Amino acid sequence: MVGSSEESLNNGGMISSPVPSLKDGEERLLSQETNMVGSSEESLNNGGMISSPVPSLKDGEERLLSQETNMVRSSEESLNNGGMISSPVPSFESVQEMVRSNLPYIPDRFIQRSTDEEEEEDKSRDVDMSVLSPQIPIIDLALLSMEDADELQKLELACRSWGFFMVINHGIPGEELERVKNSAAGFFELPFEEKKEYSFDLNERQGYGRPFMVSEEEKLDWSDSLLLKIHPYHFRRLKFWPTTPPDFRENLEAYSNEVRKVAEKLLAGSLSLMMGMNKGGLLGLHREIEQSFRLNYYPICRNPDRVIGASPHSDASSITILLQDDDVTGLEIRHAGGWVLVKPIPNSLIVNIGDVIEIWSNGKYKSIEHRAKTNEKKARMSLATFFMPAKDAEIEPLDHLLDPRGSKRKYNKVKYGDYLAHSLRKKIEGKTNLLLSKSKDQA
Repeated sequence: MVGSSEESLNNGGMISSPVPSLKDGEERLLSQETNMVGSSEESLNNGGMISSPVPSLKDGEERLLSQETNMVRSSEESLNNGGMISSPVPSFESVQEMVRSNLPYIPDRFIQRSTDEEEEEDKSRDVDMSVLSPQIPIIDLALLSMEDADELQKLELACRSWGFFMVINHGIPGEELERVKNSAAGFFELPFEEKKEYSFDLNERQGYGRPFMVSEEEKLDWSDSLLLKIHPYHFRRLKFWPTTPPDFRENLEAYSNEVRKVAEKLLAGSLSLMMGMNKGGLLGLHREIEQSFRLNYYPICRNPDRVIGASPHSDASSITILLQDDDVTGLEIRHAGGWVLVKPIPNSLIVNIGDVIEIWSNGKYKSIEHRAKTNEKKARMSLATFFMPAKDAEIEPLDHLLDPRGSKRKYNKVKYGDYLAHSLRKKIEGKTNLLLSKSKDQA
């Protein structure tokens, strides 16, 4: 057994468990066990089924059977995919911990397999999407606040054509942005046992880990998250707010207050005007703006093309404001039939239109699909803040945005709480959440 197991390491990456030490009374098993493993290895080459009979072991010898069984099982797993290891997910509770443990393979549940349609789409596309990255709109919030007509027109075009734009001159000091990013990075540097104290609670829908995993079969994203409710204050559960690093809570509180001001400026001012309403019109439709925060951590991956940091999706929010690393790319948005990489501008914020504004505008301003890629050299972080209507707010197309010549309502009226609950009951996939509100003739 021992000789065969060690030799197999040179042929396909099989297991390198240390040789168990046998006592004198156990040596008689050596011949039997060598035959067992030899038979096991042969059977693995013919479908992976082990058919060797298990000899009867005495009490003092049973511990060897457990060791050998584990070795054989590991050997079976390593034979998958012609030597590429893709065994089931081991008992790790975070992707970051898998990477820290130097796991020598990507667990199967993280490996993304493209559909034939996606593969054909990629093969047929002859456009270099990277040329579109510099064209992602950049909006000056200071000019918008002064109701600059040209800047308002740029915003309208950005919402209609892209659903995504970068915001500069937003009023949040660069030092404050750095402080909250440093606190976020410090949290993920903690030992897993400390982070685990804030584990995600499915009932509260807050905490650290892998939120919203809805089945044991779904493919998993290559990321860990910390999800917190910020506003209204009574939704907060401070037991999920890390106390290490010591300045985490203070810096998150300061950033959350500032980014809320940015959201209110956009919703109450420019976006209300853009949608043909008086100032503050969109705020009234929200009843009360709810605010949630999600800190995302995307560890490195030795085969980044085989995993996805965040699956393609749109946000079930009104708008989302993102703060990301200045020196690591990964965010991509769907545009013109492909995926466009968003290259960060230092100290900028990224804003995307969510499903709620798409419904209110009857599809004129579309929520945009986006995803996050990983890389093999450097981990990436992003800090996303979601702004949403109150749960009892009703969302439907606004009458004044319907074409008077008879354009149909693309979406039915739906209570936002129902819409949000629907979006959390299944894995995020593209823009499938909007099907809940789609009119029958538009579905």
